[in-house]
Amino acid sequence: MSTNIADETDEEVIHTVERQETTDNQSIDKKKRIFSKELRCMMYGFGDDHNPYTESVDMLEDMVIQFIGEIALRAMDIGRSGRVSVEDVMHLVQKDNRKYARVKDLLTMNEELKKARKAFDEVKYVQSA
Repeated sequence: MSTNIADETDEEVIHTVERQETTDNQSIDKKKRIFSKELRCMMYGFGDDHNPYTESVDMLEDMVIQFIGEIALRAMDIGRSGRVSVEDVMHLVQKDNRKYARVKDLLTMNEELKKARKAFDEVKYVQSA
């Protein structure tokens, strides 16, 4: 009789675990994907199919988000506590020449875009006056 109770308890535990796994999988599926469109374009640009598998895009997005999170956490430890600055990120990637060069290129391009926007806004302002 005690084995029946133990068997029933084990079955209840198994069903509870299965329901939890199903719930976890559904919540993962419902996770908002914020980089999917960009990652699909990047994958295509690097030689993947025009419409890569959703599972591949999702896995890559998980990896990207994990990388960004780790860099942000490490950057928070370097500089002022609780803040992430460009210099902190630059410090983290300075030993990796490819990443360092890419960050420098992106920062330079960002400055050029700011200058171009400012010049465009000034021309627009002068023309409307």
